[in-house]
Amino acid sequence: MSTPADSSSVSRPEAPWWNEAVFYQIYPRSFADSGSDGIGDLGGVEEKLGYLELLGIDAIWLSPVMKSPMADHGYDVSDPRDIDPLFGDLATMDSLITSAHERGIKVTMDLVPNHTSDQHEWFKAALASAPGSAERSRYIFRDGKGEKGNEPPNNWPSIFGGPAWTRVTEADGTPGQWYLHIFAKEQPDLNWDNPEVFDDLAKTLRFWLERGIDGFRIDVAHGMAKPDGLPDHDWELNELMRNSDDDPRFNNPAVHEIHRGIRKVMDEFPEAMTVGEIWVKDNQKFGEYIRPDELHLGFNFRLAETEFSAESVREAVENSLAAVAEVGGVPTWTLSNHDVEREVTRYGGDEIGTQRARAMILVELALPGASFIYNGAELGLPNVDLPDDALQDPVWERSGHAERGRDGCRVPLPWEGTEPPFGFTTGASTWLPMPAEWSTLTVEAQIEDVDSMLSLYRAALELRSARPEFSGTDIDWYGSPPGCLAFRRRGGLICALNTTEVPIALPSGQLLLSSAPLVDGQLPVNAAAWLI
Repeated sequence: MSTPADSSSVSRPEAPWWNEAVFYQIYPRSFADSGSDGIGDLGGVEEKLGYLELLGIDAIWLSPVMKSPMADHGYDVSDPRDIDPLFGDLATMDSLITSAHERGIKVTMDLVPNHTSDQHEWFKAALASAPGSAERSRYIFRDGKGEKGNEPPNNWPSIFGGPAWTRVTEADGTPGQWYLHIFAKEQPDLNWDNPEVFDDLAKTLRFWLERGIDGFRIDVAHGMAKPDGLPDHDWELNELMRNSDDDPRFNNPAVHEIHRGIRKVMDEFPEAMTVGEIWVKDNQKFGEYIRPDELHLGFNFRLAETEFSAESVREAVENSLAAVAEVGGVPTWTLSNHDVEREVTRYGGDEIGTQRARAMILVELALPGASFIYNGAELGLPNVDLPDDALQDPVWERSGHAERGRDGCRVPLPWEGTEPPFGFTTGASTWLPMPAEWSTLTVEAQIEDVDSMLSLYRAALELRSARPEFSGTDIDWYGSPPGCLAFRRRGGLICALNTTEVPIALPSGQLLLSSAPLVDGQLPVNAAAWLI
């Protein structure tokens, strides 16, 4: 019979680096500008690597920096194997990768396989070619319905508003076929039934991995495959920027064969990973994306969509853990990103929103698995209510100005000084205007303030990386009064959250960190704590 000492000496394979990594999402336009045009770039990212190392993250995820006309801020890629001049060039990217690796920081980047830009050489060739041609077969072209083909091939809407189809003018000047674009008309969907499409993606994967990229965030990972016949659908409950599990535009079974193909390429680079954007609610269907031969990780957005109540947070955590349990997958956690309202605003704004955001980052970082932090969350930035004439998100125009879009969570980061542009650029202005009241939220203002949001993040990340209590793939729930929750990691860490209106007694243990000072030894309202 083996003793516990014997068991501990058994050699076990080391878990992949991404299993417990903290990823920091950089929206490049809004992180740091190394020049004076007011738009962030790769040079700015490299200049701020010291800050990221000080913060304590393990990896960065760059939102798209590939060549693009920027109809959707880089998610419309015209050349997937080049850097857009707005952000630098391949040499700039190579320098960033090298510098990050020297600091022990992994570099991952966005990959956009569902569609291309309408300025991609393939789509230009498709427009210049005849219906039924090999060039058009790389995309989803169809004849229209109705007299003279004047109506779209089906009734699908775009996620951004308006129809998901645009009619082209043929080379002879006559009205012609329609092409599918689930997003903006400048983003034609690729036809993944065409083997050329995968072959080109495989070429792109190897191109970046051979340059030292450590992984990819796969945009619309539940997209790509389309149902046979492209049937009409009942869109009565359709919402902009949302999809349900029965939405025919997404989550079609054939998508899994695409991910298996991607995984085969990734397995040529065993130290690299993929994480998919998966807007799928059903836990079983979600789990299918992270089976051992598909994605390494999958974004689960339940925590980012959950209201600030102990019951809702616990339900989100339990759902997220259940979604990966059956396939032996690793859970992922995030509170915000470039498509989601910032947590300070989502939790009520101002002081109460900030208190709750402080509490929730302790909850997120206490959970087993990989965590994702959106740039600026560590500064406690809120969403910005921008003037109409500043809005650039395609959702604003395509919705007929009914939806303001996502620009409010994409405003550039404040670094130093007392007035805009707060050291973000050497120029006078930024691509989205920065509010003057952010003078108290700059990195400079927070870096030495032990009570700041930035200091809380730094302390939490340092503890998470250093303490053995943050171990184990499961959690155990404590019995808690209504409006509270507490769970324990197998390594011994205890996390407690108070969403009631009165201070509460903490579980027994030694206090490691709290999001707010204790009140007579009790956890205050809108606060969380770590104990061992």
